[in-house]
Amino acid sequence: MTTAQTTLRDRVLALIADEGTVREASMFGGRSVMLDEKMIVSALKDGGLLVRVDADRHEELLARPGAAQAEMGAGRDMGPGWIEVAADAIADEEQLAEWMGIAMEHRRRTR
Repeated sequence: MTTAQTTLRDRVLALIADEGTVREASMFGGRSVMLDEKMIVSALKDGGLLVRVDADRHEELLARPGAAQAEMGAGRDMGPGWIEVAADAIADEEQLAEWMGIAMEHRRRTR
């Protein structure tokens, strides 16, 4: 893992420490964080974050600074519900906590 990826993963884990059973897995080109066996986010090699979101909020969330449609390789769109957030858009704890809140909201709805 890269330093940026490790740092982001540690920040993510600190935010969900008391939420449930946490497991990590390598997938989607990053280090994915699973909470109670459901993927919520993935720390990417460049320090960006792949976030699983409610598909109904997809377009709204894409309008946020640093948010982009997630791709599974060049030109292969992952579809609604998958957003990649640039590292500089989650540089401070408040920004990261906001995106983690969105991911956790989606997780609670899909239980």
